[in-house]
Amino acid sequence: MSFARDAGRAVRSTLLLWVITAIIYPLLMIACGQIVFPFQANGSLIKNAQNQVVGSALIGQPFTTDRYFNSRPSTTSYSTADPKKDEAGVLKTGVSGASNLAPSNPALRARISGKNDEGDFNRLKNAGVQPTADLVYTSGSSLDPHITPEAAKAQITRVANARQLQPNQLETLIAQNTDNRFLGIFGEPGVNVLKLNLALDRLKPGS
Repeated sequence: MSFARDAGRAVRSTLLLWVITAIIYPLLMIACGQIVFPFQANGSLIKNAQNQVVGSALIGQPFTTDRYFNSRPSTTSYSTADPKKDEAGVLKTGVSGASNLAPSNPALRARISGKNDEGDFNRLKNAGVQPTADLVYTSGSSLDPHITPEAAKAQITRVANARQLQPNQLETLIAQNTDNRFLGIFGEPGVNVLKLNLALDRLKPGS
């Protein structure tokens, strides 16, 4: 009888702990997330003026045209590989990460310098942009949505000419879309490129 009683207690305790940890606790965390942090809990999704989801504040997107502020390079093209040309299996694995190439590696130099003005460095210089480190080197995850305020300011002349805007308009826009240090002490200020470019699309000449 003692063995049956102890076994029953063990089974009931296991079931109770399972209900608490596998059902009640996860549901409680979901509810707290939806109530207290709904934006973050749902992926930090960003919408455009038409209320359409265009991306996440946590994941970068490739911008390379003169009409937009360019994002930093990505070894995975921000996981937006062409399904028909996905030799690296980016879409299949969702892989992220830096190239891990040393500064002395010829492959890294070839990507940055390129040939016939095709590299990132020459492309930026030809567009009138003084390249900063984050405009030619990838981030650790290759999905970083931010560039430094200096990298954004270096692109002001090019974007202003392409959109017929005043440089001071873009300086103000960059300042408005700069994320400061977390709690004022952690990390460095950064500019979310997607947010900045969405604000840029709403900007009118002379406004």
